[in-house]
Amino acid sequence: MAAYDFSAPRLYIETPAGTGYEPGLTIELDKSQQNYLCNVLRLSQGKTVLVFNGRDGEWRAHLVAASRKQMALALDECVRAQTHAGDLHYLFAPLKHARLDYIAQKAVEMGASALRPVLTRRTQGGRVNVERMRANAIEAAEQCGILTLPAIAEAVPLPEVLAAWDPDRTLIFCDEDAPLGDALERLRHLENPAVAVLIGPEGGFDESERALLLAMPGVIRLSLGPRILRADTAGVAALALVQAAAGDWSGKRS
Repeated sequence: MAAYDFSAPRLYIETPAGTGYEPGLTIELDKSQQNYLCNVLRLSQGKTVLVFNGRDGEWRAHLVAASRKQMALALDECVRAQTHAGDLHYLFAPLKHARLDYIAQKAVEMGASALRPVLTRRTQGGRVNVERMRANAIEAAEQCGILTLPAIAEAVPLPEVLAAWDPDRTLIFCDEDAPLGDALERLRHLENPAVAVLIGPEGGFDESERALLLAMPGVIRLSLGPRILRADTAGVAALALVQAAAGDWSGKRS
């Protein structure tokens, strides 16, 4: 039997501050949620929906009529206790449009606990829409059974990020000049689970940025092999390597 119920739709539904999920709580749906459940999925009263808010675990709920035109969800029981993502930050130079959406979605699927856009000298993307990133993160969490949403930060220039860096967090940056295999061996022996993966822009970091990165204490240079990867592909590859060597794919972290 599958460990997870993929048959029921899932929704992220926030509750007001100070209000947690509990049996019998009724939560009104907003227009987009009601349209999705009632018009797209064509669910009727009594049908089961799984809901989560990032704090109280996953709950089984059922559709009820709040009024003649308004539907709501009544919470029944908690079916999965709250879990938390590993302490894995994903830093990236913003890309344009759909590729930025892809980055947000895949980073959440890969277990990132924070998404931090960083502006580099060769960044080509424009202004980062944080609300759009959050919407993509929610969609990925809903579809993949994830219970915790990542923290999402505004875009900040790379030198500012490095100047305020927490020395207890290992910084891993993708560097085509790094020796193959060396980074993975170092990752396997990390004691502190707090790590961050940094992906540069399509044109790579310039020399002044590489100098700043290489001067960081404990920095790990990660090679992604002999091929040149697009930045969004590189992000998925790097997160997979880090999770396999030191994260929740490795058996070292829960």
